[in-house]
Amino acid sequence: MTIDRVNPDFRLEDQGITGLGRVHYNLLEPALIEAAIRRGEGTLGLGGALLVSTGKFTGRSPKDKFIVRSDSTESTVWWENNGAMDPAKFDTLHDDMIAWLAGREVFVEDLVGGADPELSINVRMITELAWHSLFNRTMLRRPERATLDSFVADFTVINCPGFKADPERHGCRSDTVVAMNFDRKLILVGNTGYAGENKKSIFTLLNYLLPEKGVMPMHCSANHAEGNPVDAAIFFGLSGTGKTTLSADPARTLLGDDEHGWSDRGTFNFEGGCYAKTINLDPDAEPDIYATTSKFGTVVENMVFDPDTLELDFEDDSLTPNMRCAYPLHYIANASETALGGHPKNVIMLTCDAFGVLPPISRLTPAQAMYHFLSGFTSKMAGTERGVTEPQPVFSTCFGAPFMPRRPEVYGNLLKAKIAKHGATCWLVNTGWTGGAYGTGSRMPIKATRALLAAALDGSLGDVEFRKDPNFGFEVPVSVPGVAEVLLDPRRTWDDPEAYDAQAAKLVQMFADNFAQYVPFIDEDVKAAAIG
Repeated sequence: MTIDRVNPDFRLEDQGITGLGRVHYNLLEPALIEAAIRRGEGTLGLGGALLVSTGKFTGRSPKDKFIVRSDSTESTVWWENNGAMDPAKFDTLHDDMIAWLAGREVFVEDLVGGADPELSINVRMITELAWHSLFNRTMLRRPERATLDSFVADFTVINCPGFKADPERHGCRSDTVVAMNFDRKLILVGNTGYAGENKKSIFTLLNYLLPEKGVMPMHCSANHAEGNPVDAAIFFGLSGTGKTTLSADPARTLLGDDEHGWSDRGTFNFEGGCYAKTINLDPDAEPDIYATTSKFGTVVENMVFDPDTLELDFEDDSLTPNMRCAYPLHYIANASETALGGHPKNVIMLTCDAFGVLPPISRLTPAQAMYHFLSGFTSKMAGTERGVTEPQPVFSTCFGAPFMPRRPEVYGNLLKAKIAKHGATCWLVNTGWTGGAYGTGSRMPIKATRALLAAALDGSLGDVEFRKDPNFGFEVPVSVPGVAEVLLDPRRTWDDPEAYDAQAAKLVQMFADNFAQYVPFIDEDVKAAAIG
């Protein structure tokens, strides 16, 4: 076995991994790009971006995700939401995956999850693809090179896209598997080329570990006022709701676009990069994100490009609507150097309402915030999961059910306590449809959303007149400078107001039916908010 390494004492054998071919340890971006091109994994694009295809897996496979069921996890994991795997089956899967890697070229990156050094974890990422290693290095936090000699992994991820699981032998659902063993501190990923499984496995891990420390892990983006980290804001939301776009505000400092923690000291990013959707990316509306697609080391996934000029086609979704680019945080000019912020003054919950019922912005009481956080109403956007080809209304509790190993009330109570302690103002923002449901109406104008958010974040929105929404009981502004007044009353945007009323009644009932599962676990004020 030949090893390219920084640490002379580095041995994968210490983790029971033997028989490998050449092992590349902590290669930097140029070497990883060279390796990916040498191995035929991708194409060098404009500016030095790496253009890759993830194959048939162009989104996550949430139904193939499992947690090992053991004495330590029996009472702590939300088993209704997470597949269970027998410890012996996991051990067999691990042995078979190591056997699969025998003699193969392997890439290893030692990385960190979490910008707060008191709460971060060390993660060793092992994969058979050079471009996956580049993706991991981009998306997680990169320790100083001088610290690698003493690096000790808290958890290890082994990702083998070429390995096919056996459901009977390994206790999984199909030949694709994401298996997490909290006791052995191992995560195994097989038979998927979708790199997002790497970062989401670490997110799921932190979602399990941090609540025991009183830290709220969040599927959200975050920023703070320029020059004032104390004035922070967080943006909850599933993929496609606008987390990346809306947090990349040139007037504010970006902490990150997807995964954060809220501790007793404030807000901190889990990651070291951003993972932005690129379909219909507009250089005028989103210039900073657009520019990253032609910067050195950016990983561009599943985008059609001209084979001669290498120009990217931002409108062609023939490969997938879930085309993406992964780039380091510092590629955004106003990104925070520390990825640390204060306690959020504003908590924004982004929902993509495919029914066209919800107003573009609403102010929530703390109890209403808990209600909407546990409900997690939004729409799965096309391509983010296998089989999703158009927006699908869904209730994804905590705005991230696929990544939540613990029961929703654990996260909901943490959020409620932090909102109460630090006095955050809460908002529900609809980036979905207006003037009708999906297929009839149109997407909410991004300029209007930006104007409303700017008013919420600078405090001026608190000075306008509000009305009480008859369907959900939250407060909706009557008029806001720079925003068409009709847009603030979704019923007026429909050609047929009675059709809106019917759609609204349907959505209210869906909320009630979904929330019934949480009623035994919540306080009376939240129950009252649910009733409206």
